[in-house]
Amino acid sequence: MDGLRFGPWSLLCTLLLLLLPWAFQVCSGTVTVKSVPKVEVLKGDTASLPCTYTVSPPSSTIVEWYIEVRGTRKRVAFHSQGGEKITDMDTPLSDRVTIGDDFTLTISAVKPSDELTFYCQVTAGPAGVGDIPTMLKVFFAPEKPELTKPSTQAITAGETTSSEIGTCKTMNGHPEPRIIWFKDDQPLPEVKDRKEKTYMVPLLEKEASGLYTLKSTLYMQPTKADKDSVFQCMVEYSMPGDQIKQKKSDTITIDLNYPSETATFSLLNADPVKEGDTVTMKCETDGNPQPDFDFTKDGKVIKGQGGLLTLKSVNRTDAAMYECTAIDFDNLDADLRGVIKLVVNYIDPMSVTPKEPQVVMLGDKVEWQCKTKASGVHTVQWKKGSEVLSQDGTLSIQDVSYKNAGEYMCVGAVPSVAGLIAQAGVNLTVKGKPMIEAPALAEVVKEGDAVTLKCSAYGLPVPQFTWKPSGKESVSVEGNKAMSTVTLQTTPEIMKDGVTCEVSNEHGSDSKKLPVSLKRAIHNSAEVLLSGNPVLTSADKQQGGSSGVVIAVVVCVLLLLLMVALIYFLNKKSKLPCSKKSKKEVATGEVNNDIVVEMKTDKANEEAGLLNKKPSTNQ
Repeated sequence: MDGLRFGPWSLLCTLLLLLLPWAFQVCSGTVTVKSVPKVEVLKGDTASLPCTYTVSPPSSTIVEWYIEVRGTRKRVAFHSQGGEKITDMDTPLSDRVTIGDDFTLTISAVKPSDELTFYCQVTAGPAGVGDIPTMLKVFFAPEKPELTKPSTQAITAGETTSSEIGTCKTMNGHPEPRIIWFKDDQPLPEVKDRKEKTYMVPLLEKEASGLYTLKSTLYMQPTKADKDSVFQCMVEYSMPGDQIKQKKSDTITIDLNYPSETATFSLLNADPVKEGDTVTMKCETDGNPQPDFDFTKDGKVIKGQGGLLTLKSVNRTDAAMYECTAIDFDNLDADLRGVIKLVVNYIDPMSVTPKEPQVVMLGDKVEWQCKTKASGVHTVQWKKGSEVLSQDGTLSIQDVSYKNAGEYMCVGAVPSVAGLIAQAGVNLTVKGKPMIEAPALAEVVKEGDAVTLKCSAYGLPVPQFTWKPSGKESVSVEGNKAMSTVTLQTTPEIMKDGVTCEVSNEHGSDSKKLPVSLKRAIHNSAEVLLSGNPVLTSADKQQGGSSGVVIAVVVCVLLLLLMVALIYFLNKKSKLPCSKKSKKEVATGEVNNDIVVEMKTDKANEEAGLLNKKPSTNQ
């Protein structure tokens, strides 16, 4: 035993021998692996996870890809030393993963469950082993959130416990989305403590697809001020590239019950009320729900429907003091009353004196009086058609003429009340001897033609017509005006003396001569009778000097054109010596500095055309 004792040097040597293999391995080489810390991809797309490495000193390598599931690594693919690429079976990615020549791991049709940590591991023999993690992040936008109200009854304001306002639900998102509540466009603080007056209860569900469905229910203790509040929820979710996006739900309002404090009684008619109108009055309180209402008219109970009191075809007796009253059992101290003083505007029928139709003689005087009563300031006007004849209720006509005959209206109105009018009509008939209107000029093309003449006359009784000479006659009557139309053949006597129209009744007679003349036609600034005899018009007589100048200019132009035509004709016949000389000068070139243009034509054809003979063939 003494020979086996270990001294200090023996212990040191033993320790060196034990550390030698480790030191040899560490100092023999290094493996460096590179990748990206994170790869982001949308659900259903393809993800590519890169992997590169360096080995020093160089040696054969094997590249393997692993996933980490619940703290344990499981290989999904590897690249062997001989270049063979193999996908491991029985993994969540077996049918969707491949490894490339550059060692990139490709995953197709990515699922939410693929959101794992992937490791690229490189084994390099004596150089050792190296690896690096890459996190795969999968994204999918959730659906638009749906906001629903509870199926329970309305919420009562002032309760000491919180009531459910609504539930917001968004489906199929990844990663987990977030729901934010809004009241009147203002975000509500996220509170989960159920002891608070306002809080939210979230519920996260993971679907079989790996996507998330998130629900959030809002609870509050609303007050009367929340009766018109608008609630909305928004889902906030992440997308690749650190994007934060939102989707908003539709809005809801809450059914809130609260006690009444005041009542209002209002007239719904926009315009002043007049007789014959339908009147609607509405009674309501500032509470919810509305209580029952009672109505009275000058203290007498009348029947309404709900908060509405309707009066059909009102008259002046409906003008009164109307009152509505209500009792809210949630606030018995409230004075819930309203009062309306209803004013019904009216106008009485028009009273006209005399009211019987008036028949007066031509030149006499007639007068009417018209009056009425109304609920307010009113006007009285006399009208014939649209013309206003009087505005003081009296209509007086001196020296009555036939044109004064007809219907007159007395119109009463209350200007402050649109449509409140009354009117009455009277009729005036004017009798007297006939009076012929100015006749129209009659014209014929030539003597012997038929001519139609018209004669109009006022008179009552309706006058009798007599034509001299007579013809085929017809008579029409409109009011106190009659018209006779006659058609006859023109004779020299008619052309000379015209035709006479005579009218008569029991009060007298009247006659007019209707001239008949020949029609005139306009020709070259002069009127020519259809018989062929030219005469100057009145304008020609007034402008005789200027017309004479115009005629002289026209005659000169015609003579000049005739001379040009004659010279041209003689030139073509070669009877003008100047034409041959010109032709010779152009042919021999004797013109020195002038520019000459020769117009060549088919001479034979021109002569044939002018002289109506065939062209010569010996040109």
